[in-house]
Amino acid sequence: MFELLYDPAVWASFATLTMMEIVLGIDNIVFISVIVNRLPRDEAERARKIGLALALIFRIALLFVLTWIIGLKEDVFVLFGQGFSWRDIILMGGGVFLLYKATAEIHEEIEGETEEEEAYRKAGLSFSAIIFQIIIIDMVFSVDSIITAIGMAEQLVVMIAAVTVAVAVMFIASGTIADFIRRHPTTKMLALAFLLLIGVSLVADGLGFHIPRGYIYAAMGFSVLVEAINIIAGRKRRKRRLPRTVPPKNAPYINERSV
Repeated sequence: MFELLYDPAVWASFATLTMMEIVLGIDNIVFISVIVNRLPRDEAERARKIGLALALIFRIALLFVLTWIIGLKEDVFVLFGQGFSWRDIILMGGGVFLLYKATAEIHEEIEGETEEEEAYRKAGLSFSAIIFQIIIIDMVFSVDSIITAIGMAEQLVVMIAAVTVAVAVMFIASGTIADFIRRHPTTKMLALAFLLLIGVSLVADGLGFHIPRGYIYAAMGFSVLVEAINIIAGRKRRKRRLPRTVPPKNAPYINERSV
């Protein structure tokens, strides 16, 4: 065990896998940051912590069933000449869920809600319902994350260490992102668009059309940059519009030196 600490190859594997797990965790962060904002602030913070704790538990638990995880890549049926494994089915199911969730949220943001729809939503918008949705997405992203880890590292302890560090980074980043979305409501639409993009990529991956994640994250990064410029420009416009305090013409002049 301790000899691994002196092996440069192990450290290189750990660093590479950690960076890869952090990148793969972006999808998880975006979803959790958006979904927890549906709850009151105190419950949202608790839901975020529980969701990320479950993400860590799922990933470590899956690492201890490596044989079963590897078996998920074997075809279980063939349709129109295309083989489908359990991994493909899980990714497509998660992608469809993200597409539905993001579309429903966008529809609500644009169209608003009637009184009946609002009452129905508030009745179903419980803490446990949000946690259940986070669990579904955690399971989907955990399978994809661990299959990647298996292909990049050989030692189980290295995989667990990399996953733990990655989830810790997710924990810190998700709080910052959730607070930012709460302070800047316009960015919620951008985050929902990201969820649509992620959902499409998951469904495509499940159907055998792999979209390199680098392209997706590059598009997301460019969109974030444009939104950041818009926010900064909006702040400057609001400052220019603020009325300046000008003393009235008949106000007596006060010489500060003589006071």
